[in-house]
Amino acid sequence: MSRTKYVSNPLRISADLTGLNVLLDQLGTNAAAAIRPAAQAAAQVLYDEMKTNVQKIKAKSGNLASSIYQVYSHHDSSDHRATYHVSWNARIAPHGGLVEYGHIQRYAVYVRADGKFITKIRPESKGLKKPSKNASQAAKDAYYVPLPAPIQIPARPFARPVIDKFDQAYQAAKAVLSERILTPEL
Repeated sequence: MSRTKYVSNPLRISADLTGLNVLLDQLGTNAAAAIRPAAQAAAQVLYDEMKTNVQKIKAKSGNLASSIYQVYSHHDSSDHRATYHVSWNARIAPHGGLVEYGHIQRYAVYVRADGKFITKIRPESKGLKKPSKNASQAAKDAYYVPLPAPIQIPARPFARPVIDKFDQAYQAAKAVLSERILTPEL
């Protein structure tokens, strides 16, 4: 039976890893500082695509084009994650959803000089309180001027097609992240 002999003088190697630790700490610091610029680069790609998509739609007032935004979300972000929202401002362009998804037009409309669309009301309804959104169809028909037949207005999506640019947005974020981690002076 063989016995294992233990060497009393094992080989010892000493290494000073201070430089490596400093480098790793610096890379971590650089990565943390690069998170928001990388997320903004991705958001910029999506924002630019949405603006391009809106420009392809025949503009009525220009409100939709001017309502497209990108904004940093403090609420959805943290030290390790940056979130940007890219969308349209529904206060500036309340019709954005109608353009994006299409709709049924039941009532006659006219366009004011400022470009705003107004639903026509019946002459006998002038001075009466406007029906609420939840009012019955009969109440709305009694107040507004109905069209002879409802018209289906097709969707002209400008936000949903942006999903096709997600890979390009990812690549933009990746490029900024790599550049900022390796060359933090930027």
